[in-house]
Amino acid sequence: MRTLHARKMTPRAVADAAAVVARRGGIVIFPTDTVYGIGCDPASATAVARVFALKGRPAHKPLSLHLASVDQLITYAGNGELVRRIAGAFLPGALTLIVRRPPSVGGYVTAGLDTVGLRVPKHALCAAILQRCGPLAATSANFSGRPAFAGTVKEPLPEADLAIDDGPTPVGVESTIIDVSMEDVRLVREGAISRAMLERELGEIVFGHDERDHRA
Repeated sequence: MRTLHARKMTPRAVADAAAVVARRGGIVIFPTDTVYGIGCDPASATAVARVFALKGRPAHKPLSLHLASVDQLITYAGNGELVRRIAGAFLPGALTLIVRRPPSVGGYVTAGLDTVGLRVPKHALCAAILQRCGPLAATSANFSGRPAFAGTVKEPLPEADLAIDDGPTPVGVESTIIDVSMEDVRLVREGAISRAMLERELGEIVFGHDERDHRA
């Protein structure tokens, strides 16, 4: 695994290096606002399968799409009133939004589910990487079932092709996940954004999850 020390490089140089790897079907470990992610080009079923294999991720657990901007998120999620409210209050930020999977997203990314998780991290270097690479199908950069990785990159998943070390992540805990694919807003995982913060903006939300498990 090749490691880049991002703080010794320009964001453009880091993003260019990540794009070269992702576009040839490689796997990239990259910083976000919450924890480090591991991701690939979502158009490559082979690369997505490698992410599952490297992480030891169960086949029924989907990856999410990490996006460079709220505008990109709206392209995938639609411009409904609820999405606009959530985006205005919390995005970019430590929130994953589960929405109906559009036809442009392969079922191999979402483990065959009809939903997809969308993330717009609030992290300048991550945004530069995503702008250069395009969306990345990603999950947290840790072996499945172990704690997510928020510190300096060492060898969290050494079989990845590229690791971008940007030091400790700003938030240090995983994103909160909410499901807006149905009539109610459902809290799947409480992370960096608390349930109380969500309810101040969105009203009462339902807590719980089912077989459509988008957690790390």
